Amino acid sequence: MAHSLSAKKRIRQNLKRRLRNRANKSAMKTQIKKFDQTLLEGKDAETITKSLREAQKKIDCLAAKGVIHRHAAARKKSQLMRRMAAQKKTV
Repeated sequence: MAHSLSAKKRIRQNLKRRLRNRANKSAMKTQIKKFDQTLLEGKDAETITKSLREAQKKIDCLAAKGVIHRHAAARKKSQLMRRMAAQKKTV
């Protein structure tokens, strides 16, 4: 256990940040799952595009905050776009 006040404060800060980051990552994953669900349900193109934009927005926000790396954000967005393109190709 930390002894100095600054080390104790750092532990408290890290705990708060870890919980906030975990909640944000979970929200991002939920958005991605919602996008996948709209693809599976075969909704119209407008609904799919709206869902994609929401997921991309969440990913971009987390990358800007530094919760996820910017390259990881780009990779996730690319994966979403590929899924949407594959869905359009089959329909």
